[in-house]
Amino acid sequence: MSHEHQYLQLDRQIVGDIYTSREAMDNLTILCDDFGSRFAGTPEERKAAKFIQDTFVRYGLKNVHLEEYPYAGWSRGEATLELVEPVQKSIPCISLPYCPADETTAELISAGHGSPREYERIGGQMEGKIVMALSASPPDLGRWVHRKEKYERAVLGGAKVFVFVSEHPGVGPETGSLQNDSIAPIPGISICKEDGAYLLRLAERHGTVQLHVRTTDINEARTSWNVIGDLPGVESPDEMVIVGCHYDGHDISQGAHDPASGMVSVIEASRALSRYASRILKRTVRFIAFGTEEIGLTGAFRYVADHRDELDRIRFMFNMDASGGEGRKGIGLHRWEKLEPFFKEAAIDMAAEIPIGQKLNSYSDHFPFVLKGVPSGDMSDPEAPPHGRGFGHTAYDTLEKVELENLRKASAVGARLALRIANADEFPAKRRADKAVQEVIESDPGLEGYRVSLELERLKREAI
Repeated sequence: MSHEHQYLQLDRQIVGDIYTSREAMDNLTILCDDFGSRFAGTPEERKAAKFIQDTFVRYGLKNVHLEEYPYAGWSRGEATLELVEPVQKSIPCISLPYCPADETTAELISAGHGSPREYERIGGQMEGKIVMALSASPPDLGRWVHRKEKYERAVLGGAKVFVFVSEHPGVGPETGSLQNDSIAPIPGISICKEDGAYLLRLAERHGTVQLHVRTTDINEARTSWNVIGDLPGVESPDEMVIVGCHYDGHDISQGAHDPASGMVSVIEASRALSRYASRILKRTVRFIAFGTEEIGLTGAFRYVADHRDELDRIRFMFNMDASGGEGRKGIGLHRWEKLEPFFKEAAIDMAAEIPIGQKLNSYSDHFPFVLKGVPSGDMSDPEAPPHGRGFGHTAYDTLEKVELENLRKASAVGARLALRIANADEFPAKRRADKAVQEVIESDPGLEGYRVSLELERLKREAI
């Protein structure tokens, strides 16, 4: 058998099993219909963690356990948005995670799509105002602009409140965290696309729009869990490949696509590898269900901190967040150009459409590993242009939106790639030194939002 086909028989077993099983959809149904949003701090979050733990055990993984950690909890309170001028009207809204309890009356100002240029344009006009930004990324910027970057630019500009406007019609407000594992400095609320358009029209016609915003959220410390299970390597068990996804969703949604489709794809990859490849894995494949990703990547940050002595031994961290939705199942590498030939060769070997490219952002569980120099990538299509979340982070990210075929694609690619990464005699990437990590942070266009976060943190420290 040639080198190119050394895993042909295993591939046939893995792919054949995944594509003739409904296990992934069955697990997704339990996560979504039995445990709802699995939002941090809810009983359903704990039940979901226990279900994943039990499933890892049932599939034959070893060293299966929960790792508990503290975090800054948040509970939703009632939020109200009242138009004061030029007309009086109530507008439905929701607060965003880590929003503080507060009450403000101020003038509205629009930051458009929330690009750096648009924020520069309104500059000093933001002081003491309510700043509104659309959730859609700027069409001419060439990169995705995350909600958190838009919010933090408003904070840096002296805004009193941030209003986030959903980009899709008919789905209501879009949720998402304002900060990472800490109470936000100013309130942030979300409204639907239709009401955002209405407010913009009022501003254009009347010049001034006055709003009254009231939030009643609760910020208090809580506990969460990462779920871990291993397929130990038979030659170098201390070296490992990490395959992970978060299991927590947002409280207004089932989070079926984001993140649960990725979570069950990780679980399904663990089942297939355990059944067919556990005896020949040279290095350990560790499967992790991360907690509290939606409110600051907290589970992943805690994992990296608690396992810092193991980081040199992680060959690759593969993040499969929301990977079971539509789209090609490729790999966005996190500034690891030297890994492109390895994965392109793997794609040829697998006879699969796996686009490979360099694409990095700071808004999912890979990022704590990026900051520590661990080689990493996420399941995505790096050739796709910037796009919105669709139903993600809305009340309509529900089970029937996810197709079994897409779960099968993600699971099969995840399992087969993990096998090849774990068993390659030579892997062309080693952990980066701190200086090299800093160069990536300072230069990568996808980390512009993270650089804004660092500026805000610096100003907070100076204020103290």
